[in-house]
Order: sequence, then structure tokens, then C-alpha cells
Amino acid sequence: MDTGSPRKTEETTGLLRGSERIDDLQRSGLRIIQDPKGNRFSTDAVLLSSYCRAKRSDRVVDLGTGTGILTLLVWAKWHPRSITGIELDPPTADMASRSVKLNGLEGHIRILGGDLKDAAALLGKASFTLAISNPPYIKHGGGLEGDSGARALARHEIGCTFDDVAKAASELLVPAGRFALVHRPDRLADIICSLRSWGLEPKNMRMVHTRASEPPVLVLVTSVKGASAGLKIGPSLLIYGEDGKYSEETNDIYFGE
Repeated sequence: MDTGSPRKTEETTGLLRGSERIDDLQRSGLRIIQDPKGNRFSTDAVLLSSYCRAKRSDRVVDLGTGTGILTLLVWAKWHPRSITGIELDPPTADMASRSVKLNGLEGHIRILGGDLKDAAALLGKASFTLAISNPPYIKHGGGLEGDSGARALARHEIGCTFDDVAKAASELLVPAGRFALVHRPDRLADIICSLRSWGLEPKNMRMVHTRASEPPVLVLVTSVKGASAGLKIGPSLLIYGEDGKYSEETNDIYFGE
């Protein structure tokens, strides 16, 4: 999945704004519009798109869709019934919509500009069977360290907190609906408390390590609305092997079908 090769043609340049570029996702011929000066997708989204295990019958909602990367990757891997992404930042939502159009997926993916705190009113309660989210990781006041605009919204809890995300997922999901997310391990206590407070019971968890000898850098969690207690801890996901190359699992996530 190489994001280093911009592709511009007469067919696609009308979809670009300013310094934006078109990058090849190297999956099912899909491409994405990104701004090198703005927020671009990372390993987090790629791992979550595989971990969420969407079903073909699922109606999926992506809470805080950003550039729409999760909607594209989930569609490419799982082909669910439908995917809706909601994004607070209007220019970013517009960029995601143009990526959907670029790939001719308007009949399968919808991008909605709006606040996820209003998602139930905008989309209807109990309208989805699977919610996914790669939410802001850093608590408000944690320091912007040079982030601004859309990048700051994506990384810091400025527009919403994780509790807002959990509430939105709970309201949008049908009973027994699933919520799959990626976050940082240092926020795990907050994550579990928020999920349970909104009736979402954590059922599966995997830690993600850069290498086996290093502490986890990400955590993947799936919760189920209204489920009984009982959490399964899956095997750790290692991004790199001891040889410094992608592990077999990571290689399959990035380049397998």
C-alpha cells in the first residue's frame, strides 16, 4: 500500500484541490485523495480495517471518517452491504466524498459532514450493525505540538472525546451490534469505562507491538451492544519481525486479499 506515487490524469485532476494528490492504495484498484500538508492515513487505519471483520450483511458506520480511508479499505476487504462515514471537518469530509467518487463507489459508501455527537439524529438510532472508529488519541490539553486544523482534530480530543464516540456507537447500533476501534494502550482504562457506561461490552482485544521485544503501541478492541461480560485477549499483533521486515500477518494485512 504505497502512498508515495501520485497519479493525476485528465479524468481525476478535476477532483483535486490545492496541494492534494491521488495515492494508490494497491488494493482492488482503489485510490485515495490526500493532502501531503494535512492529515494522512497511517498503519492504525489499515490494521483496524482488517481487525473489524465486517460481514457482507453489515451496515457499517465510520465515526470520524477523516479522509475516508477506513471506508475504502473496509469496502475493499469485506464488501459490506453499505458504509457511512461521518466527519466533523467540512473540507476533510469533502475530500473523503471526492475519494468515493474517484473510485465510483457512490452506491456503496456515503460520506456525511456533521458532528458525531449528533449522529443519532442525523442517521437514526439503531440503524447500523457495525461501528468502526480510529478516534483522536490525545486528551484535550495534552499539547498540540505543531498540529493544527484537520490534523489537530484527528489527533486530539478537540471536536469530541472518546466518550462521545462510544455514545454515538451505542445509539447507532442495533442490539448485539459490534463496535471495533483502534486506540492507544495508555487510554485503555478510559476506553473500557466509556464502553461499559454506554452498554457496549468489550469482548475481544489485541495489543499491537512494533516488535516483540517492545511495549504495545496500539490496542484493537471489539465491543458488543448489550452483551454479557467476558473478554477474550487475542494474540499480540507484531508489525515487524526480528529481521526488521513486516511480519507475516502484517504483510498479509497490507498486501493480501
